[in-house]
Amino acid sequence: MSDIKQTFLSLLLILSPVALQADDDSQQYDRINLTASASQEVKNDLLSATLYAQQEGQRPTMLAERVNLSIKEAVEQAKQQAGIKVSTLGYMTTPIYRKQKIDGWRVRQSIRLQSQNATALSQLIGQLQKGLAVQSINYMLSPQAREMVENNLMAEAIAAFQKRAVLIAKQFGRSDYRLVEISINTPGGIQPRMMHKRLEMASMSDMAAPAIEAGSQRITLTVSGTIELNN
Repeated sequence: MSDIKQTFLSLLLILSPVALQADDDSQQYDRINLTASASQEVKNDLLSATLYAQQEGQRPTMLAERVNLSIKEAVEQAKQQAGIKVSTLGYMTTPIYRKQKIDGWRVRQSIRLQSQNATALSQLIGQLQKGLAVQSINYMLSPQAREMVENNLMAEAIAAFQKRAVLIAKQFGRSDYRLVEISINTPGGIQPRMMHKRLEMASMSDMAAPAIEAGSQRITLTVSGTIELNN
């Protein structure tokens, strides 16, 4: 009798996972994956410019002093302008080779200027070009503006997702649906719009302020999820 009982318990242990798997599979019925999105064209509102000082020669110490002085003067001048954020970037000292031998040194440092006042920053760039070169000028969407736009788009995308889910349920003759899972995909990172490419440092004393147009970019937010149709 004990052998029969033991055999019966062994069969239960073997069959139980299969039964559980079948039960899990039954829970997957009437599930539908769907996606909805919302988008908006937004005007860029943050101007970012990178400028640099660079010197080449035989004495790296003297070159570094010249670069440091140029950057220091530029930072002080930028700090006097209201609404303009200034930060220093990478500092590099690299050898210059000629015929596989070191023939000199190149010292370079950059600064980044950012402002939502394009006119003021453009004028400052024109002034700083007397001693610095422009590496790039980018227009982008500020973090504050991006957050506001994404919040609005999130509400629109979720509403579109719910509307689509109700429509699908009705098309299948179901009274309602249950939300199983959902994910919200926001645009990743800042997408700058290049406005001005690198300029050389020669003849900068009479350089005019660069002409700048903000432009716009399209922000899209997507909601993806799975619903389960109710009877």
